[in-house]
Amino acid sequence: MTTFRHFFSAAALTLAATGALAASDYAQVQALLDAGQSVQAIKNAEEYLAANPQDAQMRFLLANALAANGRAGDAQALLRQMCDDYPELAEPWNNLAVLHAAAGRLDDAAGALQEALRRNPDYATALDNLGEVRVRQAYEAWQRAATLDAGLRVRLQPHVTALRAMTAPGAPAASAAEAASAPAAP
Repeated sequence: MTTFRHFFSAAALTLAATGALAASDYAQVQALLDAGQSVQAIKNAEEYLAANPQDAQMRFLLANALAANGRAGDAQALLRQMCDDYPELAEPWNNLAVLHAAAGRLDDAAGALQEALRRNPDYATALDNLGEVRVRQAYEAWQRAATLDAGLRVRLQPHVTALRAMTAPGAPAASAAEAASAPAAP
């Protein structure tokens, strides 16, 4: 299965910077993340948040840095707190879903993505990720069904093959759509 696209995107957070200094701080933390320096990004974000604890955009960047540093539990806790503190924002829900999916908690991921879409029904990234979660759920269900009933294996094989084709790295969208709409063998 492919990995989720659009893992964390501070630019997607629809909050305005509170001045040139804040914008510079955001850019610096993002640059550190882009350079793979998550430890320094965490340090810088935490220092900024010590003076500005309710800054949603920096909290979002800190969650990104924590996840990049392998601290998914801390990132998840911060995102969950952001969901409570900023109920109007969809982005923390999307990123919380990504962490759930990475841990194999697909039902939790789908629920978080549905929360994101309640807040912003036109949030393309959340829709994309929800599609990915549903594909993974279908794949797992068909695999399990095939192990429980050998007679289903033959009937389900075209579905599993189509999902593999859709989610193969580098699979073009047109090929994925064609594979998904291919008729199943009787």
